[in-house]
Amino acid sequence: MTARASLALALLLAAGAASAATSVEKDLSAGWRFRLAPGVAASDAHPEVKDWQPATVPGAVQTDLLTLGRVQDPFWRDNEASLQWVGLADWDYHLDFDVDAAMLARGHVDLVFDGLDTFADVSLNGKKVLSADNMFRQWRLPAKGALKQGKNTLDVRFASPVAKLLPWLMKQPYSLPGEFDSSFGDEPKGKQTSNYVRKANYQYGWDWGPRYLTAGIWQPVRLEAWDDLRLNDFHVAQDHVGADLAKLQAAFDLRADKAGAATLKVDWTAPDGTKGHEERNVTLAKGENQLAVPVDIAHPQRWWPVGYGDANLYHFHADVVANGAPVASADKDTGLRTVELRREKDQWGRGFAFVVNGVPIFAKGANLIPFDSFPTRVTTAKMEAILTSARDANMNMLRMWGGGTYQPDAFYALADRMGIMVWQDFMYGGAITPYDKAFQENARVEAIEQVTRLRDHPSIVLWAGNNEVQTGWDDWPDRQDFRKFVNADEVKKIDDGMRELFGKTLRGVVKDLSPNVPYWASSPSTDYEGPANVESDGDFHYWKVWSGSEPIDHYLDMTPRFQSEYGLQSFPVMATIKAFAEAGDMQPESKVMRAHQKFANGDGNQRLLLYIRAGYGEPKDFPSFVYLSQVMQAEGIELAAEHLRSARPRSMGSLYWQLNDVWPGASWASVDYFNRWKALQFHAKRFYAPVDVVPIRRDGHTEVFAVSDRVKDFDATLRTRVYAMDGKLLRDSNQPVHATALTSTSVLKADDAALLKGADPKRTVVAFDLVEQGKPVASHLLYFGAAKDLALPKPELSTNVHETAQGLVITVTAKRLARAVWVDTGDVDVRLADNAFDLLPGESRDILVSGKADAATLRQALSVTSLVDALKETHP
Repeated sequence: MTARASLALALLLAAGAASAATSVEKDLSAGWRFRLAPGVAASDAHPEVKDWQPATVPGAVQTDLLTLGRVQDPFWRDNEASLQWVGLADWDYHLDFDVDAAMLARGHVDLVFDGLDTFADVSLNGKKVLSADNMFRQWRLPAKGALKQGKNTLDVRFASPVAKLLPWLMKQPYSLPGEFDSSFGDEPKGKQTSNYVRKANYQYGWDWGPRYLTAGIWQPVRLEAWDDLRLNDFHVAQDHVGADLAKLQAAFDLRADKAGAATLKVDWTAPDGTKGHEERNVTLAKGENQLAVPVDIAHPQRWWPVGYGDANLYHFHADVVANGAPVASADKDTGLRTVELRREKDQWGRGFAFVVNGVPIFAKGANLIPFDSFPTRVTTAKMEAILTSARDANMNMLRMWGGGTYQPDAFYALADRMGIMVWQDFMYGGAITPYDKAFQENARVEAIEQVTRLRDHPSIVLWAGNNEVQTGWDDWPDRQDFRKFVNADEVKKIDDGMRELFGKTLRGVVKDLSPNVPYWASSPSTDYEGPANVESDGDFHYWKVWSGSEPIDHYLDMTPRFQSEYGLQSFPVMATIKAFAEAGDMQPESKVMRAHQKFANGDGNQRLLLYIRAGYGEPKDFPSFVYLSQVMQAEGIELAAEHLRSARPRSMGSLYWQLNDVWPGASWASVDYFNRWKALQFHAKRFYAPVDVVPIRRDGHTEVFAVSDRVKDFDATLRTRVYAMDGKLLRDSNQPVHATALTSTSVLKADDAALLKGADPKRTVVAFDLVEQGKPVASHLLYFGAAKDLALPKPELSTNVHETAQGLVITVTAKRLARAVWVDTGDVDVRLADNAFDLLPGESRDILVSGKADAATLRQALSVTSLVDALKETHP
């Protein structure tokens, strides 16, 4: 199986595409046309698309209709409802193409679709050659017998997954529990077709994104012509990787038409330019050949996650030589490393820690959802920008959530280079899966293809079977009701089917094809070794805060071994809101704001207000509501993440929900659809820093921790300053700290009385600084109560924009304490190096600006807000 074509050829080759040197490829991506299939229900209402229109391949019907001006912007206001007809209709694609005699003279000509979305009947020169039913699979067909010299035709009929499956589902004795019911009435409540098809779950609508059921040729399509031999795959298997020696197997998957002698050659280049060569003479058998060349590398330059060393990559070039000439070649970049999921029993239960090259890594990061509602719009540049945002916020892991799509080769190549670990879910988003043999076999083949494609990426440190399937089946009310409704024998078949798929089939694929990467049956789970979603074992999803409306400080009540989901919502910045809404829409309960708030069918804006009011007070207007939603989200997730980090090694991971967005709207994301950073992303840059100082206050008592990801101990000083919020320094003290490597060290315990010494808690703040060699390496403020209960002063903020050698700098100064300072540049789209911070009395902060803007334009657009500016009632 060749790797899918990437959006960037260089990244694709680096990611490990195998191609035969003597093969000939004909790209079939250009020249396609599409139309609404004749006779479908939408024909009368949409006659403008009954005739053939130009199509973009790879692409989707919706994006082509948008390009042609046949539909309105899918993200603008409440257009989503009026565009549902597209996903409910069938569509035809047609291509005329020429084939020359030279291609037909080859021994084999294969028609290769790297991805069809999703139910697709393919005809070549009028003859049906394929019925596809899986968005995530490649389809390779021997086509030589059906092709002719000169003009050929290729036709693809895409059936709406809802229109195809719903009539069948309505006749069944039950419907498997799914995720989110359609908001548009195209499926009856409780009758979700998404369970029964291998298509991206999120496209059926989620609580952070719209319902857009795409259809189309969403990956490249081509003809591949070859003669006696094809190199299906080239893989670098890592039998042993240590500091002194790496023992590898350069594995060749070859198909030969006849037996014969060949030589397998492997050349490698280390990150420092060191080179090596190995070769082996072999005898090929007719048919499939699985062969390998041993490669030993002394003192390997190992791949490390960001923050622990360089993300070193080796380059491997492979040749298959017959009769003295290369007949097939491949190139691959990969990193040499070991990864272990360590689950040792201890006083808290059983651990859950990623160990890379023998070093336990506290996983710091977030969950990653698809980059767009329409996957083919995603460019390599957009993926790189989001990954760069993650790395710049000191994240070392992203969880590729199971309700979306497997990403293109370019994504994983970028993660490899940045040193970002990837927790890779298989694409099951939470719906209960069918147990029939056809579905299970389809899933097995999909897994083989995807693991084969991706297994040489050192960034992938875990394969997980699904998102929330086990915990949902065990604990969610609708699943419990389902168990009561369906007879016990059928329930057992469903349960056995899931255990077979996630506990055995997918595990077996990973063990066979990528044995050095751990497999995990479900997230959250204990890998089918006990109940899912428990605090003492496995990974944990915590949603009592937000979904359960519990107070934010309840994050401190849970200390799981690895918290792989938790989150709070917010709105994006006003510049992003203006990209989908008009001035008259700027109210939390307007039709448009509810349309772009998918939690609880739009009621999530009331949940936002509940948390804002509980912690801060009443917003004075809509922009204040937006700002306060971000403050609440950032400070809440900071509390949870720092609690988890302070509990190391009991807890070894914090992946909040979520990093990014599929469209502009309210969500749990910390960077919005346009990669604009919310307040949470700026906070994450600080609370995920390699060294952090963390004060945890509960019930009038504070414990301060020095948290270190460094691999060596270090000595520092804890500086404690107590300020009156109006500016007076009440106390300044220092104490020595020995910070232990790779752990959290308790450095101070004090009750409120000891810290305040009679000062008014409503008007006092404590600043903790961890100082190393005279410079603060981490800082944190501590308040004595919720923000709404504090007597926050008017800070009298001032700003100055000036040129420096590094570029434009904004300086923000506070005369008195400033809580939750936000610097906004309006419609001037620049990136600030820092934002969403508190300022002590008299303190200034310099913010470097990157982007295209001059000082005068920036001054005109600039505004600065603090907490007291956003509330209807402020304290004196």
